[in-house]
Amino acid sequence: MIWLAPEFAARLPRPWKCVADAFHVQGEVRKEIAGRGRRTLRFELEGRGYFLKLHWGVGWREIFKNLASGRLPVLGAANEWHALQRLPELGIETMVLQGYGREGWNPARQRSFVVTRELEKVVSLEHHCAGWKEDPPEPRHKWTLIRRVAEITRRLHRGGLNHRDLYICHFLLQQPWSGGEEDLHLYLIDLHRVQQRNRVPLRWRAKDLGSLWFSAMETGLTRRDRLRFLQAYFDAPLREVLKREEKLLRAVERRALALKAKGISDE
Repeated sequence: MIWLAPEFAARLPRPWKCVADAFHVQGEVRKEIAGRGRRTLRFELEGRGYFLKLHWGVGWREIFKNLASGRLPVLGAANEWHALQRLPELGIETMVLQGYGREGWNPARQRSFVVTRELEKVVSLEHHCAGWKEDPPEPRHKWTLIRRVAEITRRLHRGGLNHRDLYICHFLLQQPWSGGEEDLHLYLIDLHRVQQRNRVPLRWRAKDLGSLWFSAMETGLTRRDRLRFLQAYFDAPLREVLKREEKLLRAVERRALALKAKGISDE
Protein backbone atom coordinates (compact mmCIF):
# COMPACT_ATOMS: atom_id res chain seq x y z
CA MET A 1 0.00 0.00 0.00
CA ILE A 2 1.04 3.59 -0.53
CA TRP A 3 -0.48 6.88 0.68
CA LEU A 4 0.62 10.40 -0.24
CA ALA A 5 -0.73 13.75 0.93
CA PRO A 6 -2.24 15.57 -2.08
CA GLU A 7 0.00 18.63 -1.64
CA PHE A 8 3.10 16.39 -1.57
CA ALA A 9 2.01 14.25 -4.52
CA ALA A 10 1.41 17.40 -6.57
CA ARG A 11 5.07 18.44 -6.12
CA LEU A 12 6.56 15.14 -7.28
CA PRO A 13 8.16 15.23 -10.74
CA ARG A 14 6.55 11.85 -11.40
CA PRO A 15 3.99 9.84 -9.38
CA TRP A 16 5.07 7.35 -6.75
CA LYS A 17 3.21 4.16 -7.57
CA CYS A 18 5.15 1.74 -5.39
CA VAL A 19 7.55 1.67 -2.46
CA ALA A 20 10.51 1.32 -4.80
CA ASP A 21 9.89 4.87 -6.05
CA ALA A 22 10.66 6.21 -2.56
CA PHE A 23 13.85 4.14 -2.40
CA HIS A 24 15.07 5.81 -5.59
CA VAL A 25 14.93 9.32 -4.10
CA GLN A 26 18.27 11.10 -3.97
CA GLY A 27 19.06 13.36 -1.04
CA GLU A 28 21.37 14.17 1.85
CA VAL A 29 21.71 11.18 4.18
CA ARG A 30 21.21 12.45 7.74
CA LYS A 31 21.26 9.15 9.59
CA GLU A 32 21.93 5.51 8.81
CA ILE A 33 22.20 2.75 11.39
CA ALA A 34 24.20 -0.25 10.25
CA GLY A 35 22.44 -3.58 10.71
CA ARG A 36 19.08 -2.02 11.57
CA GLY A 37 17.81 -1.42 8.05
CA ARG A 38 17.02 2.25 8.47
CA ARG A 39 18.12 5.41 6.71
CA THR A 40 16.93 9.02 7.00
CA LEU A 41 17.57 11.51 4.24
CA ARG A 42 16.59 15.07 3.43
CA PHE A 43 15.47 16.14 -0.03
CA GLU A 44 13.73 19.12 -1.61
CA LEU A 45 10.79 19.57 -3.97
CA GLU A 46 10.12 22.99 -5.45
CA GLY A 47 12.14 24.68 -2.72
CA ARG A 48 10.45 22.89 0.19
CA GLY A 49 12.38 20.46 2.40
CA TYR A 50 11.23 16.95 3.33
CA PHE A 51 12.57 14.07 5.38
CA LEU A 52 12.29 10.53 4.10
CA LYS A 53 12.80 7.62 6.48
CA LEU A 54 13.40 4.32 4.70
CA HIS A 55 13.12 0.90 6.32
CA TRP A 56 14.12 -2.40 4.81
CA GLY A 57 14.33 -5.95 6.12
CA VAL A 58 16.66 -6.25 9.07
CA GLY A 59 16.76 -10.06 8.82
CA TRP A 60 15.69 -12.72 11.29
CA ARG A 61 19.01 -12.57 13.14
CA GLU A 62 18.45 -8.93 14.15
CA ILE A 63 14.82 -9.64 15.04
CA PHE A 64 15.76 -12.53 17.35
CA LYS A 65 18.63 -10.50 18.81
CA ASN A 66 16.20 -7.75 19.83
CA LEU A 67 13.65 -10.19 21.23
CA ALA A 68 16.33 -12.01 23.23
CA SER A 69 17.38 -8.71 24.84
CA GLY A 70 13.80 -7.84 25.75
CA ARG A 71 13.32 -5.23 23.02
CA LEU A 72 10.61 -5.12 20.40
CA PRO A 73 12.33 -4.83 17.01
CA VAL A 74 11.38 -1.94 14.73
CA LEU A 75 10.25 -3.72 11.58
CA GLY A 76 9.24 -0.74 9.49
CA ALA A 77 7.71 2.71 9.28
CA ALA A 78 4.29 1.68 10.63
CA ASN A 79 5.02 2.84 14.21
CA GLU A 80 5.86 6.32 12.97
CA TRP A 81 2.94 6.38 10.53
CA HIS A 82 0.46 5.64 13.32
CA ALA A 83 2.14 7.97 15.83
CA LEU A 84 2.13 10.88 13.38
CA GLN A 85 -1.63 10.52 13.10
CA ARG A 86 -2.26 9.97 16.80
CA LEU A 87 -0.14 12.76 18.33
CA PRO A 88 -2.14 15.67 16.85
CA GLU A 89 -5.31 14.03 18.22
CA LEU A 90 -3.71 14.27 21.68
CA GLY A 91 -2.79 17.93 21.21
CA ILE A 92 0.92 17.19 20.72
CA GLU A 93 2.77 19.09 18.02
CA THR A 94 4.92 16.94 15.76
CA MET A 95 6.03 16.59 12.15
CA VAL A 96 3.51 16.94 9.31
CA LEU A 97 2.89 13.59 7.63
CA GLN A 98 3.27 13.64 3.83
CA GLY A 99 3.51 10.01 2.78
CA TYR A 100 3.68 6.37 3.83
CA GLY A 101 4.17 3.09 2.02
CA ARG A 102 4.77 -0.58 2.78
CA GLU A 103 5.35 -3.73 0.77
CA GLY A 104 5.92 -7.35 1.73
CA TRP A 105 4.55 -9.52 4.52
CA ASN A 106 7.76 -11.19 5.68
CA PRO A 107 8.80 -9.09 8.73
CA ALA A 108 12.47 -9.82 8.06
CA ARG A 109 12.32 -8.49 4.49
CA GLN A 110 9.53 -5.90 4.52
CA ARG A 111 10.25 -2.49 2.97
CA SER A 112 8.49 0.71 4.01
CA PHE A 113 8.88 4.47 4.20
CA VAL A 114 7.44 7.58 5.80
CA VAL A 115 7.77 11.17 4.54
CA THR A 116 7.38 14.29 6.68
CA ARG A 117 7.65 17.98 5.91
CA GLU A 118 10.80 19.63 7.22
CA LEU A 119 10.31 21.70 10.36
CA GLU A 120 11.95 25.06 9.65
CA LYS A 121 13.69 27.39 12.11
CA VAL A 122 13.78 24.91 14.97
CA VAL A 123 16.44 23.98 17.50
CA SER A 124 16.61 20.87 19.67
CA LEU A 125 15.91 21.34 23.35
CA GLU A 126 19.29 19.75 24.07
CA HIS A 127 21.03 22.50 22.11
CA HIS A 128 18.77 25.23 23.52
CA CYS A 129 19.51 24.22 27.12
CA ALA A 130 23.20 23.42 26.64
CA GLY A 131 24.45 26.58 28.36
CA TRP A 132 21.96 26.71 31.21
CA LYS A 133 24.35 25.24 33.79
CA GLU A 134 26.87 28.08 33.35
CA ASP A 135 24.38 30.78 32.33
CA PRO A 136 20.92 30.06 33.79
CA PRO A 137 17.94 31.43 31.83
CA GLU A 138 15.22 33.66 33.23
CA PRO A 139 13.07 31.55 35.62
CA ARG A 140 9.90 32.20 33.57
CA HIS A 141 11.64 30.93 30.44
CA LYS A 142 12.81 27.73 32.14
CA TRP A 143 9.55 27.04 33.96
CA THR A 144 7.49 27.49 30.79
CA LEU A 145 9.58 24.87 28.98
CA ILE A 146 9.46 22.48 31.94
CA ARG A 147 5.67 22.71 32.05
CA ARG A 148 5.31 22.17 28.32
CA VAL A 149 7.60 19.12 28.27
CA ALA A 150 5.66 17.70 31.23
CA GLU A 151 2.32 18.35 29.52
CA ILE A 152 3.46 16.68 26.29
CA THR A 153 4.70 13.64 28.23
CA ARG A 154 1.47 13.48 30.23
CA ARG A 155 -0.69 13.63 27.10
CA LEU A 156 1.47 11.00 25.44
CA HIS A 157 1.17 8.54 28.31
CA ARG A 158 -2.48 9.20 29.06
CA GLY A 159 -3.18 8.65 25.38
CA GLY A 160 -1.71 5.15 25.59
CA LEU A 161 1.64 5.91 23.90
CA ASN A 162 5.20 5.59 25.09
CA HIS A 163 8.10 6.98 23.08
CA ARG A 164 11.04 4.67 23.95
CA ASP A 165 13.54 7.42 23.03
CA LEU A 166 12.24 10.30 25.11
CA TYR A 167 15.37 12.46 25.34
CA ILE A 168 15.37 16.25 25.20
CA CYS A 169 17.13 16.13 21.82
CA HIS A 170 13.85 14.81 20.40
CA PHE A 171 11.96 17.99 21.29
CA LEU A 172 12.35 20.75 18.69
CA LEU A 173 11.73 24.35 19.75
CA GLN A 174 10.37 26.78 17.15
CA GLN A 175 12.44 29.91 16.70
CA PRO A 176 12.12 32.73 17.47
CA TRP A 177 10.41 32.32 20.83
CA SER A 178 9.60 35.12 23.27
CA GLY A 179 9.79 32.89 26.35
CA GLY A 180 6.03 32.86 27.00
CA GLU A 181 3.24 30.34 26.53
CA GLU A 182 1.51 32.24 23.74
CA ASP A 183 4.09 31.58 21.02
CA LEU A 184 5.70 28.39 22.32
CA HIS A 185 5.76 25.56 19.77
CA LEU A 186 7.57 22.40 20.87
CA TYR A 187 7.56 19.48 18.46
CA LEU A 188 8.08 15.83 19.47
CA ILE A 189 10.02 13.87 16.84
CA ASP A 190 11.80 10.54 16.23
CA LEU A 191 8.70 8.41 16.57
CA HIS A 192 9.80 5.15 14.94
CA ARG A 193 9.88 3.22 18.23
CA VAL A 194 6.59 4.53 19.66
CA GLN A 195 4.29 1.90 21.14
CA GLN A 196 0.51 2.25 21.43
CA ARG A 197 -1.77 0.52 23.92
CA ASN A 198 -4.95 1.28 25.82
CA ARG A 199 -2.80 2.01 28.87
CA VAL A 200 0.96 2.46 29.21
CA PRO A 201 2.46 0.01 31.76
CA LEU A 202 4.43 1.46 34.64
CA ARG A 203 7.76 0.08 33.36
CA TRP A 204 7.40 1.93 30.05
CA ARG A 205 6.35 5.17 31.72
CA ALA A 206 9.40 4.82 33.97
CA LYS A 207 11.66 4.27 30.94
CA ASP A 208 10.36 7.39 29.20
CA LEU A 209 10.59 9.55 32.30
CA GLY A 210 13.97 8.15 33.27
CA SER A 211 15.35 8.80 29.79
CA LEU A 212 14.02 12.34 29.93
CA TRP A 213 15.61 12.99 33.31
CA PHE A 214 18.93 11.47 32.22
CA SER A 215 19.08 13.72 29.15
CA ALA A 216 18.31 16.82 31.24
CA MET A 217 20.79 16.12 34.04
CA GLU A 218 23.49 18.41 32.67
CA THR A 219 21.23 21.42 32.11
CA GLY A 220 21.50 22.64 35.69
CA LEU A 221 17.93 21.85 36.74
CA THR A 222 17.32 22.15 40.47
CA ARG A 223 15.33 19.89 42.76
CA ARG A 224 12.56 22.48 42.67
CA ASP A 225 12.57 22.29 38.86
CA ARG A 226 12.14 18.51 39.04
CA LEU A 227 9.24 18.87 41.45
CA ARG A 228 7.68 21.44 39.14
CA PHE A 229 7.90 18.90 36.31
CA LEU A 230 6.30 16.16 38.43
CA GLN A 231 3.44 18.42 39.48
CA ALA A 232 2.71 19.28 35.83
CA TYR A 233 3.16 15.70 34.58
CA PHE A 234 0.81 14.17 37.17
CA ASP A 235 -1.46 17.23 37.23
CA ALA A 236 -1.92 16.77 40.96
CA PRO A 237 -0.68 18.25 44.27
CA LEU A 238 2.96 17.39 44.94
CA ARG A 239 2.33 15.84 48.35
CA GLU A 240 -0.15 13.45 46.80
CA VAL A 241 2.20 12.65 43.90
CA LEU A 242 5.21 11.87 46.09
CA LYS A 243 3.16 9.50 48.23
CA ARG A 244 1.04 7.84 45.54
CA GLU A 245 3.73 7.47 42.87
CA GLU A 246 6.64 6.35 45.04
CA LYS A 247 7.15 3.09 43.10
CA LEU A 248 7.20 4.84 39.73
CA LEU A 249 9.55 7.58 40.91
CA ARG A 250 12.04 5.02 42.25
CA ALA A 251 11.97 3.25 38.87
CA VAL A 252 12.53 6.56 37.08
CA GLU A 253 15.58 7.32 39.22
CA ARG A 254 17.02 3.85 38.62
CA ARG A 255 16.57 4.25 34.85
CA ALA A 256 18.22 7.68 34.79
CA LEU A 257 21.19 6.57 36.88
CA ALA A 258 21.66 3.42 34.78
CA LEU A 259 21.80 5.50 31.60
CA LYS A 260 24.21 7.91 33.24
CA ALA A 261 26.47 5.01 34.21
CA LYS A 262 26.51 3.84 30.58
CA GLY A 263 26.86 7.37 29.30
CA ILE A 264 24.73 6.60 26.25
CA SER A 265 21.11 6.07 25.26
CA ASP A 266 19.89 2.53 24.62
CA GLU A 267 19.00 3.33 20.98
